[in-house]
Formats: sequence, structure tokens, C-alpha cells
Amino acid sequence: MLNLAQRLILGCVLLTGLTLGLVAVTHRALAAAGQAKLAYVFVLAAVLVGAGTIYFVLRPIHRVARDAKKIAQGNMEHRVEWSSRDDFGLIAVELNRLAVRLRELRDSEAGRRQMEFQLSDAVLQSIFEPIIVTDGKGHVLKVNQAASELLGEGATDRMALNNTPGGEKILNAIRNAVSMQKAVAAEDEASMLPMRIGNQERSYRLRTTPMRDSEGRLLGTVTTLEDVTSLQDTDRFKTQFITVASRKLRDPLLQLRRSLYALSQGFGGELRGLQTELVVQASNESEKLDDIMGDLIEVAELDTGKRELKPERLHPLQALGEARDRCCDEAARKHIRVEMRAYADLSLVNADRRALRSILDNLLSNALRYTPAEGEILLAAEEVKEFVQFTVRDSGRGIEAERLSTIFDRFNPFSESGSGLGLALVRRLVESLGGQIAVESRLGHGTTFRFTIPVAAVESIRHPVEVG
Repeated sequence: MLNLAQRLILGCVLLTGLTLGLVAVTHRALAAAGQAKLAYVFVLAAVLVGAGTIYFVLRPIHRVARDAKKIAQGNMEHRVEWSSRDDFGLIAVELNRLAVRLRELRDSEAGRRQMEFQLSDAVLQSIFEPIIVTDGKGHVLKVNQAASELLGEGATDRMALNNTPGGEKILNAIRNAVSMQKAVAAEDEASMLPMRIGNQERSYRLRTTPMRDSEGRLLGTVTTLEDVTSLQDTDRFKTQFITVASRKLRDPLLQLRRSLYALSQGFGGELRGLQTELVVQASNESEKLDDIMGDLIEVAELDTGKRELKPERLHPLQALGEARDRCCDEAARKHIRVEMRAYADLSLVNADRRALRSILDNLLSNALRYTPAEGEILLAAEEVKEFVQFTVRDSGRGIEAERLSTIFDRFNPFSESGSGLGLALVRRLVESLGGQIAVESRLGHGTTFRFTIPVAAVESIRHPVEVG
């Protein structure tokens, strides 16, 4: 397929050839008539006309092509100079108009990008909380004024940040967010950064979130330090209040339960049918209240550090078997099957016996509460790298998706009966043992809780060397 220039050249060549052919015929006629000189002049004129035609046709095309190439290469200031009003003049006018329009678009796009950059920078600087922005390799790109005031000059450089108090924990969170490409945030003490500002000690919660473009590629991370000093003070006050109130109420509640038990056994005289029913109901409610008080005290002890864990080497299969034995009577009454799946050669875990028992009992209690008759509960354990992962799965009604995010909060709405502290206590116990807990659920498909416990270190056994 020929382009426009090639077509024009071919046309000019054909026209010139046709002209030369006519000239040749004319030359022979003139030569035959005895006018040879006139014939040669006529031939020369024809050649000049053909060459001139080719030159004056191709030259404007070459000029327009050269000007268009300069504009295409980004020189929006270049203009096509053409004085005539022919078709090439029209092309020149349109090329100049196109160059002006492209320049306006480029300037407006650059201005818009500059405005967006200034706006985003202003937004970043106006945020009260300290913020650190890094690229996809973890290099610090920008910090706002709050971060500079808190961390000093070390906030702007990764090497200097590593020597800043709390900087190592910030860099670890950034590295984890980059490597895992997911948000790194926790609510326990491990995510807290104690900072001293003047004579005041303040606490910050560390959160690191990866940034991605529209196609999901990692751009960098945003790290936020949330000042939670007042929240911690309030939480500490609430914990102390709960501890004192629970202990003060425990003794009156114990006396009440004793009195109800004495009445139910007939020590206060024979009871009528309605009186017996009322005493039984009161006894059941007092037991629930005692469970709530126990959960409150246990959570408070964990928060204040008064709960001393005594780690020991425990066998996962034995822990699951004991948990199944403790719930077998209730499961039998509700016609629920409890199955266990674990190998006997699983590695031992390093855990507090009382804490592991409380974790399994709380999860089993929830499973029994929400599993219908003829349902099934699975207790399982498997080794995953340096942890043993325990699983408690039920075939109950499941949990709504909007409630999963708050499932481990205190007094969560998941617990329609009970204290509402069970799962919060489970999470605190699992984290205190060095593990993690997660939940999966869909309405109509049951619920699965998984938590990990670190594997116990292998003890080397030394045999006495025989002498002799």
C-alpha cells in the first residue's frame, strides 16, 4: 500500500512519462519535417516542466511533514509558516490550531497535577496525628508536621528513624506491610509506642496500611500514630472499677446462691410447686451472674497484669480430649455430636493449662449454644510451622458479616446470652500465650474459630556416660 507522497511521486512520474512520450512523437514529426533544433528545444522544455512539477509538489509535502513531526515531538511552540490559501495552507492552519490546543491541555494537566499535589500535601500536614509515608521499598517519602515534632529529625530518614525511640517498631510494621501487602494493626500492647514529650509520657497506637494504584500494584505505605493516652487512662480506670466492683459483689452473690441452694434442698421448709419453680429460676440466674463476675475478674486480671501465666509443656490431643469430656453431657442432652481430629504425635505446646482450658471451654460453650439438635461440632489440631493450630467448628446458624469485625470486643452483640465477655477473654488469653485467633462464618453454614499456640522448645536429654 503506497502512502500519499509515494502516490504523488508516481503520478508525477507517469505525467512526466506521458509528456515525454508526446514530446518524442512530436520530435520525430519535427525531425522528419527538417526542424531538428526546434524539436530539441521542445524536448528540453518538457523535461524541465516534469522536473519542476515533481519539485513543487513534493517540497510542500516535505515542509508540512517536518513541521508536523516537530509538533508531535512535543514542541508546542512551533508553528507552520504558510502564506498561500491553498489546501496546504488549510493543513497548516489546522496544525497550528492543534498545537495550541495541545499546549493548553498540557498546561492545564500540569496545573491540575500541581494543584492536586499541593492539596494532598496540605491535607497531610493538617492532620493532627503523626503520619509517615513510604514507597514500595520502605524508604521514607514524606512526614507531616506532627510526625516531625514527635520523632524529630529522625522521622525523615530510615536509618535515623531506626535510632529514634520507637523507630524500630515503626520500621518493622512498615516492612511487614510491604512484605505481606496488607494492613498491620493490633489492639494489644505490642502495637503501643510509649513516647516521652517533655515531662509527659504518652502512648500511641501504631497502624500501617499499604497503598495501591488502580490496578492493585503496591505503591507504598502510610503509617499512622494514634494518640491513645487518654483512652488508656480511661480503660485503666474502668478495669480498676470492674475489678473492685466484681470482688465486692462476689461475696453477697455467694451468700445469695447458698441461700437459694438451702431453700431448694428444703432446709427452710417444704416448698410448694410455684415456690420451687421460682427458687430454681433464681438459682439459674445467680449462676449466670456468677459466670459474669468470674469473666469480669479474669479479664480485669489480664488487663492489669495480675493474672500470672504458668507456661508448661502440654499435649494438644490431651487438651482437646479433656475439653470434649467436659462438654459431653451437655452435648448429649442437646443431641449434638462432638468429633475430634488430631494426631497423637503432634508437637507439645507451651501454654498455661488454665488459660488453654478456658479458651477451649469458651469456644465450645458458644458452639453448643448456637448448634441445633442433630448438629455437629469438630475439635481439631494440626501443626503449622512453629505453632499448633486449634480449630473449633460448628454446624450452627453462622454469624452475620457485619458482626464479625467486633466479635472479639467486650460485651459484643454476638452473645445474646452469657456475659458477652467470653470471646474477648479468649482473644486476650490467646495473645498472652503468644498466639493469634481468627473466625470464619457465613449465615447458614456454621462458624469456625482457629487459634494458634507456640510449639514448646525441644528439650535436650543428656544421658550419663558410663565409666569403665
